[in-house]
Amino acid sequence: MKDVISRITIVLAIASLALPGCISLSWQDRFHADGDTDHFKYVATQVEYADVDSSPTLEYTSVAAPRSIDADQPTEYWDVSLEEVVRHALDNSKVMRDLGGIVLRTPDQAPTTLDPSIQETDPQLGVAAALSAFDASFATNAFFEYNDRALNNTFFGGGTRNLKQDLAIMQTQIAKRAVTGTEFTLRNNTDYDANNSPGNAFPSVWNTNMEAEFRHPLLLGSGVDFNRVAGSSSVPGVNNGVLIARMNVDQSLSDFEIAVRDYVSNLENAYWDLYYAYRDLEAKIKARDSALKTWQVVKALENRRGGEAEKETQAREQYYRFKEEVENALNGKLVQGTQTNNGSRAGTFRGSLGVFVAERRLRLLMGLPINDQRLLRPGDEPPLAEVILDWDESLLESLTRRAELRKQKWTVKRRELELDTSRRYLLPTLDVVGRYRWRGFGKDLFRQHNLNAADVADTTRKRSEANNAFDSMVNGDFQEWQMGVELAFPFGQRQAHAGVRNAELRLARARMLLKEQERDVVFGLSNSVSEMKRAYVVVKTNFHRRDAAQQQVDAVQLAYENDNTTIDVLLEAQRRLATADSAYYRALSEYAISIKNVHYEKGSLLEFSEVQLSEGMWPVRAYWDAKKRHHLQSDPLKFLNPFLSARPVVSEGEFPQSVLPADDNGGFDNQLNDGGNWPQGEQPLVPVPSPATEEEASGVSTFRTIEPIGFQDDRSDEPIGFQDDRSDSSQSPFFRRSAEFRDADRDARQPSRNGSLADEVNPFRSSSELRRIEQP
Repeated sequence: MKDVISRITIVLAIASLALPGCISLSWQDRFHADGDTDHFKYVATQVEYADVDSSPTLEYTSVAAPRSIDADQPTEYWDVSLEEVVRHALDNSKVMRDLGGIVLRTPDQAPTTLDPSIQETDPQLGVAAALSAFDASFATNAFFEYNDRALNNTFFGGGTRNLKQDLAIMQTQIAKRAVTGTEFTLRNNTDYDANNSPGNAFPSVWNTNMEAEFRHPLLLGSGVDFNRVAGSSSVPGVNNGVLIARMNVDQSLSDFEIAVRDYVSNLENAYWDLYYAYRDLEAKIKARDSALKTWQVVKALENRRGGEAEKETQAREQYYRFKEEVENALNGKLVQGTQTNNGSRAGTFRGSLGVFVAERRLRLLMGLPINDQRLLRPGDEPPLAEVILDWDESLLESLTRRAELRKQKWTVKRRELELDTSRRYLLPTLDVVGRYRWRGFGKDLFRQHNLNAADVADTTRKRSEANNAFDSMVNGDFQEWQMGVELAFPFGQRQAHAGVRNAELRLARARMLLKEQERDVVFGLSNSVSEMKRAYVVVKTNFHRRDAAQQQVDAVQLAYENDNTTIDVLLEAQRRLATADSAYYRALSEYAISIKNVHYEKGSLLEFSEVQLSEGMWPVRAYWDAKKRHHLQSDPLKFLNPFLSARPVVSEGEFPQSVLPADDNGGFDNQLNDGGNWPQGEQPLVPVPSPATEEEASGVSTFRTIEPIGFQDDRSDEPIGFQDDRSDSSQSPFFRRSAEFRDADRDARQPSRNGSLADEVNPFRSSSELRRIEQP
């Protein structure tokens, strides 16, 4: 009967599972025919908003409208220096901003200030995750059963064929793995058994034991070096040890340094783009005003000689051409500006943006509101001194300080450690295992009451021992031990040999890449040094070109007034002067960026920009805890230091972010006298040529320019009036620069203005003034 009921139950259960899938869809439709079907969805996916507690920042929802050329002229300027730009940008930058839109297109690739911390706290690949493999672990379990069994043999039932049993099994352990590979375990096993076997001494009984176990590898898995690299993994090629995690953090620090360096480079690129945009705008405004005056003169001669229609239209066309250039130079076009990796790694000067576009780019990088009432205006001028480099020292510096090479060297070191670890997998597994156990047996687990002697089957034991299992275990009446070895290895070691070969190839690849990176660094440094020299020579050439163009305009203007030349010659001279003005300021901006690019290629850009990386402050309590832990870990083992194996060397120490001048012994003095000045008795080597004493020595008659700068004629190699430009210790000792050009009689030959943009005539005109000017 029971079998029939069981079979019927099984059939009904199977039917209950199968019937819902066989129900007709038309029946479901009829069932819901008169119901509300609005809650049904007829699409599988749709675009939705994520349910996050986030709203647009109030700062960005109240940004002013962008400035344009048809608006009124700006009423307030912010004359900002390059140092202020870098400081303000770093203070407001949690994300290393770029001009390529990475933060929108691929936000996961945008570098931030949190990246090193994210890498270090990675729960899978971080340092703490690797150290967790050697933490002590606690585990416990408890299982309870009731067994009701019919047995065919009374032997297995302890004298009964119908066994009824209450069973409980509990286990608790603490395990610890040492960095040497040894595993220690302290375990307690407790079980409770109550059954109806007639052969039992007690109806219910407790068994408990405490055992200590160790397992130490002799071949594979043995040693501090192996476990610090391989970690908890036992598979060839998979290494997650603490040294690997530490190298990952070091590489993330190199990535962060590269991101900051590129960010600072782009800041300076945007700064000189804006400088050139202002200068280019001013040159075009001067050309426009000059063309307007010419048009007015020709227009005044209408119907007379010199005022013919073809001459008037030619002058008018040139005016509107320059007017168009002024409008484009003021607002700018959305083209690629100077930024990293646009021709060179540090950035090749483009200078075709316009004032408003270049100013917004600089605001974007600085973290300022994109649109504001104030208009940023560079307050620094490009450096005018010639930078003279010691090539050998610059080459050595670039091969030492470049963050990319430092990062790749960490990769090489990692591959070397992985190769040593992979060779250990060729060894067989040979472990020494030892175990010692204390057992306890009793009617109760702990002492509860005394038993009569008649209740104890074994009268040779004390009543307390049979009374509870815990006392029996503590008294040590039942002790066991085990000692042995385990040996295991696969025939042929195919996987291990493949791991060794793979590690050798990875190491060879890393070394090949390091060698090629060094070659590429030399290539970039060579290009940047050559570009810097070219830019300096072109500055001098464009200075003479601009001077000649100005003289040509003066001469042609005089000849035109005396009716000795035609209007087209005058207009052509004015165009050449406008082009020469723009080319001169372009050359100055290129020279400023070329100096920055040399420091970029040398790896000293952050030092040149007075930027230093450091870890943020920890709570004061954390420093005390670290000191206390250090003493607890190191002091008890001082007497064992001569016998302990040395830690694997993976680092050569802290990387110096500032390079100081060499001392008499050829080293670098870490202490400067006078609060950071150059050491006494050692002045930086700066070539200071003697200035020219006669004005005729220059071969150039000076004229009033925006930027006073004096060069000798091309027949001489030295510019006029060098003196020391900068000799503070913030500059790298690996380059020697000459001074700013300052002639002794500059006041007599140059304009009174110092050439800064803050002192220039406002290049913006109101719309009413422009309309008045356009009426000749």
